[in-house]
Amino acid sequence: MRITPEQIAAIRQGASQLAGSTARVWLFGSRVRDDERGGDVDLLLELDAPVAEPAQLSARLAARVSRAMYGRKVDVLIKAPNLMHLPIHTIALAEGIRL
Repeated sequence: MRITPEQIAAIRQGASQLAGSTARVWLFGSRVRDDERGGDVDLLLELDAPVAEPAQLSARLAARVSRAMYGRKVDVLIKAPNLMHLPIHTIALAEGIRL
């Protein structure tokens, strides 16, 4: 996994502050593989409760994590009961690492 413990802490803290203490965050994509280089940070935010404004939540978490990672591009997917489940959600959960 190619993120630091400090970055993991910033991701967890941001998710908890923005989505609540029960939110779970998964890192997936190229940052999971140690043999890769570069790449953006792909996160899946998994929630048990419906989300009223998923785009806003995604953007806020992405911006917060990006600042903590010195401007690195961050993509945030949200998995919640009221949102459509897409194949990328299944891939993120199967290949990702829970932070």
